[in-house]
Order: sequence, then C-alpha cells, then structure tokens
Amino acid sequence: MRVVVPDDYNDVYGASPAIAGLRARAEVAIYTAPHGSLDELVERLRDAEIVVANRERLPLRAELFDRLPRLRLIAQTGLRGGHLDLAAATARGILVGGTAGPASADSTAELAIGLMLAAMRRIPRGDAELRAGRWSQFVGREVRGKQLGVLGLGRIGGRVARVAQALGMVVCAWGPTLTPERAAAAGVAYRPLDALLAGSDVVTIHLRLSPESRGLLDRSKLALLKPTALLVNTARAAIVDEAALVERLRDGRLWGAALDVYGEEPPPPGHPLLALPNVVLSPHVGWVAEGAYAEFIADVVATIEAYLDGRPLPHPLNPEAADRRG
Repeated sequence: MRVVVPDDYNDVYGASPAIAGLRARAEVAIYTAPHGSLDELVERLRDAEIVVANRERLPLRAELFDRLPRLRLIAQTGLRGGHLDLAAATARGILVGGTAGPASADSTAELAIGLMLAAMRRIPRGDAELRAGRWSQFVGREVRGKQLGVLGLGRIGGRVARVAQALGMVVCAWGPTLTPERAAAAGVAYRPLDALLAGSDVVTIHLRLSPESRGLLDRSKLALLKPTALLVNTARAAIVDEAALVERLRDGRLWGAALDVYGEEPPPPGHPLLALPNVVLSPHVGWVAEGAYAEFIADVVATIEAYLDGRPLPHPLNPEAADRRG
C-alpha cells in the first residue's frame, strides 16, 4: 500500500508521530517542494492508492483522476474547497475523507485579528523602515471603539467576533443564513449586508466559497465601504472582485486591505497588489500553524487507517463512491 503526500511544502509530515505510526502499515512518500506541472504531479502520484491533500494546494479534478487508475482514497485536510471535483471522484470510485477539527479555525481567526492589527498600526511598514535604517514616525489607528463587520458568523467568524469585542470593538455581523436571533445569541448585532458594509470601519470575511458568495463583494458592494475602511480577507479571494478592490485601494477610495488569499496563488510578479503601500499581505497561511497541522495530520492518519481496516471513514465526503470501486 503506497501513500503519497505530494504537497508538504511546510515540511511537517516527516516528523509527525502519527505518520511514524502509519509507516508500520504502509509505504509513505512525502514531497516538500511544489510540483511544477500536471505531468510532474502525475508522476509523483502514479503508484499511489492513497493521496493526502493539504487544503487547496492540489487540483483534484477529472483530468488528474483519469491518469491515476490506482487511486482509491483521497485523505484531505478540511472538508471542502474549490480544488476538489467531488462528483468526478465519486464517478471513478475514489473515496474522499475530510477533517473537521477546530484548531484550524483558531489559527485562521488569530491570523485575521493579526492582519487587522498589523494594518491598523502599520506594523509591516515600521518593520521595513527600521530594517532600512530609518526611524520613521507615522500615525496608526486604534481598534477600540471601531465598528467591525463580520461576514460569516461561523466557527471562524464567531472567534474573530469574540476577540474583537475583547479589544473594545463594536461588532456586527451578516451571513446568508444568519438571523438576528442567532447573532444576538453570539453577542453581536445583526445587520443587512449593505448596512454592514456602509457602517463598518473594518470588514472581515469568513464566508465559505459557494455560488452565492462567489463575487459577493463586487464593484457595487465595495463602493459601499467607507473611504476610511479596512477590508480583511482570510477566506477565499473569489468572494471579492480583486480588480475592483485594487482600483479602490490605488485611488484612495479605500483606506486599506489585509489579505491572505488571492485570485492566483502565489500572485505573479508585477501583480498590482504587491506594489500598493496600503495593503498588508500574507501567503495563504490562515491554517498553517503548529496546532492545526498536528490536528490535521492525526485526522488524516485516522482516515487512512479506517480505510485500511475496512471501517467507515470518520468524515466521508462521498460515501457513495465505495459502491463504484472496481
């Protein structure tokens, strides 16, 4: 039995006790460098019956599955993502198991707060100036008393709301299924989307990517934001019209943005976001933290061991695929 981890770019799987235990039952191959092409990825996975996929790093689609006839199980960190064609996997009898631990919600929520504070106090600018030998003085912004608008009051958005309240922010929220009663139970005020965008000093996005949320913050919605507002996105880039966001930031119609996700990852050289001084950037690391990784790897190994034992997967995403295996 061959298990392949093709995308361990942070080089953490090899030292995991859970992986050490798995090696007693299966051959485990780990790649720490990104693949350069689809052909290179296929070569890495050619003999694998089980593939471990870290979040959205791999294009798990029909064109890949058709070149991997031995593939029977995808053990994925997380429960969903735009990288995964679940219908294509199911049609080919490829089981997909996910993970549902809370640690990644903690790490993403913490990063969202960190990005907000870094942007409001211009911390990256101060770091760069000091390293360049300049003792620059500039005026930052406190968050106490500011209104935070949370888009999506789920596991991550709820954590962000609680931390923001502890910092003295006034928190309101909107979500496609959020009700005023649920918002009140979480200790925040419900606002319709347009009112939240128009009234918030900081807007932070914690929505799942879906047909309803894709392109939600389009040109017209972005125009509702105050010129003095900050937009934070640690969710999915496709929720925001990136070109329209760049225009507003460049023209001074939006004070700033703090981003962990991008339309193309990594952003190519010359991307306009890389040149904007009013943007704080991080390389899609919302979930990339020690606790989240340890939890993810343990859950991935539990998924693989369940498959090896012939037991139901802990978090099956397409249990019907088991009926289609040859």
